[in-house]
Amino acid sequence: QVQLVESGGGLVQAGGSLRLSCAASATIFSFNTMGWYRQAPGKQRDLVATITRAGSTMYADSVKGRFTISRGNAKNTILLEMNSLKPEDTAVYYCNAPYFGMDYWGKGTLVTVSS
Repeated sequence: QVQLVESGGGLVQAGGSLRLSCAASATIFSFNTMGWYRQAPGKQRDLVATITRAGSTMYADSVKGRFTISRGNAKNTILLEMNSLKPEDTAVYYCNAPYFGMDYWGKGTLVTVSS
């Protein structure tokens, strides 16, 4: 069983920054890929960014150039650095880790960007 715990969400003004953290119950190198998704009220959950075990990253077009996914200093942590935040970035952000055919999710952390 894999557990993922997100933290770092909050209220920020447009143009501001936040850093989200996802702590896994196993070293992140156990996973081929880990990622961040987000779900705005009344909308589907969408991919934000992913990072592979080798360190390759991928971003949704809507966040390219503003968000950065990376590994934390701890072996079980990934980060999402969010800059130039916009009101449309408001959502619950979820950490995801596919593992042996199962999709594991955290409970999410709320990011609210005020205009």
